[in-house]
Amino acid sequence: MPLTFELCPGRMIGGDHPCFIIAEIGQNHQGDIEIAKKMIRMAKECGADCAKLQKSELESRFNKEALLRPYTSEHSWGATYGDHKRHLEFSHEQYRELQKYAKEIGIFFTASGMDEMAVEFLHELNVPFFKVASADSNNLPYLEKTAKKGHPMVISSGMQSMDTMRRVYKTVKAHNSRFCFLQCTSAYPLKPEEVNLRVILEFQKEFPDIPIGYSGHETGICITVAAVAMGAKVVERHVTLDKSWKGSDHKASLEPKELAELVKAIRTVETAMGSPFKNMLPCEMSCHSKLGKSVVAKGPIPKGSTLTLDMLTVKVAEPKGIPPEEIFSLVDKKVKKDIEEDATLMKEALENYGK
Repeated sequence: MPLTFELCPGRMIGGDHPCFIIAEIGQNHQGDIEIAKKMIRMAKECGADCAKLQKSELESRFNKEALLRPYTSEHSWGATYGDHKRHLEFSHEQYRELQKYAKEIGIFFTASGMDEMAVEFLHELNVPFFKVASADSNNLPYLEKTAKKGHPMVISSGMQSMDTMRRVYKTVKAHNSRFCFLQCTSAYPLKPEEVNLRVILEFQKEFPDIPIGYSGHETGICITVAAVAMGAKVVERHVTLDKSWKGSDHKASLEPKELAELVKAIRTVETAMGSPFKNMLPCEMSCHSKLGKSVVAKGPIPKGSTLTLDMLTVKVAEPKGIPPEEIFSLVDKKVKKDIEEDATLMKEALENYGK
C-alpha cells in the first residue's frame, strides 16, 4: 500500500483517500491579478482541491542572455523574453493577496517554485506543499534544498527517464518522506499516443512507498479520468477562462465546464472503484431472482440413483436450487427421494451434499 500523508492541512493523499485535484492556473492569468482571482474562484466552484500558480524570481531562474533574447511569438507580452516573463510575474505582495483570497473562499493555494529563490519565498509564504515542475525534476541541488524545507512535495516527471527518477527518489527521500511523483509528458497540447499512462503502473512498482499521480497536458478529460482508474492519487490539469487567449498553455487547458466535468467524473470513478472483493451484491438479488439459473433434472430420477452428468441440465427454475457452478460436484451423489423431470435439484434431496 503506498504511503499516505497529509498534503494539505486535513487532506490526506494516497491509499484509499480521494484523489487530490490541482487546478494549474500557471500563468494563464495574463498577468492580471483580478483574472487570477476569478480563476481561483472558478477552481473552487468546479470542485478542485487546490489552485496553483507558477512563481519565478527571474534573475535566479534565467541568465542575462535568456532574459534579453528577442521574443516575437504571437503569445509574447514583451519585446524580449524577460519583458514577457515580467509582465506575467506577480510580486510577493500580490502572492500574499492571492493566498489570502484563496483562504477566504476555502481552497488550498500553492505554486511551483521555478527556482531556488522562488522556493525560499514560497517557504516564507508557508504554502501547504511545494510543486516541482518537470523542468526542475532533474535539478538535484534544487530538489535537495527544497526537500530540506520540510513541506510535502509533488514532483512532475516530464522529460525525465526512469533512471533519473530513481535518483530523484533517493535525493528527496534522504531528507523528506512526504512526496509523490506525477507521470507527465511535457508537450502542449499532448497527443494521446504520447501520454504513456502505463508509466503510472511502473512508478507504482518502482516506488511502492509513495503515492503516484498524473499531470496532463492533453485536451479533454477522459485520459485524466483513466489515470485515476489506474491509481493516480494526485492529478493536475491546466485551467483557463478562455482557450482563445494569448499564451501557449491555453489550448492544453480546461475551461470551467470541462474542469467541473473532470472533477465529477473523477469522483464517480472513485465511487465505482469500490471493493476488491467479488461477491453477489444486494443490488443484484432482484436480477438473480429473475434470471439466475439452477441445476434441474433432465428426466425422472428415482430415489437411490447415483447421479451422472447426463441426468442434469441448467435452467431458470422455480424454486431456486443448487447453482450451476456446483453441477460437476453432483456427479456420483446419491438421491434420497424421487425427483421429477424438469424439477429443481435441492440439496435436501442428496446424500452428503457439500462433502
